[in-house]
Amino acid sequence: MADDSLMSKRLVLKTSKIIYGNKILDFYTRNQEFLRKWETVRDPEFYTLACQEQQIHDELETMKEGRLYKVWIFKREDKALGDVIGSIALNNIVRGSFQSCHLGYKMDLNNINKGYMTEALEKVIVYAFNVLKLHRIEANIMPHNSASLRVVEKLGFYHEGLAIKYLKINDRWEDHIHMVLLNESME
Repeated sequence: MADDSLMSKRLVLKTSKIIYGNKILDFYTRNQEFLRKWETVRDPEFYTLACQEQQIHDELETMKEGRLYKVWIFKREDKALGDVIGSIALNNIVRGSFQSCHLGYKMDLNNINKGYMTEALEKVIVYAFNVLKLHRIEANIMPHNSASLRVVEKLGFYHEGLAIKYLKINDRWEDHIHMVLLNESME
């Protein structure tokens, strides 16, 4: 992947590298309880360096295949790339007549409600539409995740429907609001 970073006013968004394994493991470890209510149940092995390095390797392969674009979020003020404070992934990129993907993102508990995710997503959306040439970005969000809904609404996503028992989150099938953003320049 030639372009491995994006920058915003306060953030650096870097694509995965094996050398980030410890930083990514630290992110997941310190946010384990916070993320539990928003994610699938994690096996204890997930919280090991070996697992994170394998996951990075797998993600890099999927990115080479063009089916994923993922960045880890760092504060720009940390010149040596300090702690990971979040991630954004464009998953399940489908080409052909669809030109679409699913959006997933997560933020460190100590960095929520500071506008970081909105700022980072703005950059990833521009990249998705202008570089990856995607037509559609889909975000599926649980109805009670009001903070996440506010983020995508600020960025122009619209409500397209409700998917009943769409994803198994924290060992329960959860409904998700289907939010969509279209690349208007491709009309």
